[in-house]
Amino acid sequence: MKFRIHHLAILSLSALLIAAGCGNNAVNSSTTTNASGAAEATALPESSKLNIKVSFYPIYEFTKNVAGDLADVEALIPAGIEPHDWEPTAKDMAEISDADMLIYNGAGMEGWVDQVLESVSGTPLITVEASKGLDIMEGTEEEEADHHHEDGEHAHEEEEHAHEEGEHAHEEHSHDHGGLDPHVWLNPTLAIQEVRNIEAALAAAAPEHAEDFKTNADAYVAKLEQLDQEFKDGLKDTKRKDFITQHAAFGYLAKQYGLTQVPIAGLSPEQEPSAANMSKIVEFAKEHKVKTIFFETLVSSSVADTIAKEIGAKAAVLNPIEGLTEEDRSQNLDYLRIMRQNLEALKSALNE
Repeated sequence: MKFRIHHLAILSLSALLIAAGCGNNAVNSSTTTNASGAAEATALPESSKLNIKVSFYPIYEFTKNVAGDLADVEALIPAGIEPHDWEPTAKDMAEISDADMLIYNGAGMEGWVDQVLESVSGTPLITVEASKGLDIMEGTEEEEADHHHEDGEHAHEEEEHAHEEGEHAHEEHSHDHGGLDPHVWLNPTLAIQEVRNIEAALAAAAPEHAEDFKTNADAYVAKLEQLDQEFKDGLKDTKRKDFITQHAAFGYLAKQYGLTQVPIAGLSPEQEPSAANMSKIVEFAKEHKVKTIFFETLVSSSVADTIAKEIGAKAAVLNPIEGLTEEDRSQNLDYLRIMRQNLEALKSALNE
């Protein structure tokens, strides 16, 4: 998989797409059977594989595991780039138009996708929203910590917070998720639904390989089901159920396993928390004897480090898996391995 760093905005989308032309959706190959009797797709010539572009890492991982060798799958957002910061360039748009399929998470994760979808309307490009049909939650904003304080002060503090953050929210509009929480891939049961949506899309695009896609998807779903069970077993009897995290990315995971996410800031990892909310987080952490403040990869840990230092706690990684770092790649980490690292981090923090 080749990655390139892009930071420029979308330029002349419609004109570029028309000029670039559209990909060929036809796929032809044979199917063989391996020693265990399972269907195994024969490698196709490069020119006859499905050409699939995906938005960012989790969707790449899910798509690659379903497609196997029957497609060339490439992520648009390069390794090490925070996906909230990324917008497609003219070159990216030309590559999308040359593809057979574009698969993205949806639920507001890819702020640029609506403009892309409008530009490709009427072309043969197949577009797939992997989160379609899932129960999408409203976004959790930074005042979450205040839910644990006295009701008498709650309304007043929330009003003050809304006033203080009004202009900041406007400035962050380009990274807004439309009020929705898009981080569904961090709940293994919802990741399974995304995998099934991708399987259905691939089968529709190349029906002659529907059984191959189903075999691949079934194998990966079994791994996700095992992951889900590990989370259930590992988190059911922890001493505490709340955890503080720098980025409000873990709402679906928390809901699935009976935990409470207390975010320092909102859905966008670049969002800076207000001074009032920083104070509330510190108060909450001291009151509940929190000993670990979670931060994430791909963005600065300075906010988590500041709070950890203030309360005498440690800062540790809870990875939203929005992209792989160079270190992740060098260690051959993938979605399943990183999710298990997250499980161990949560078990440690929730049993302190």
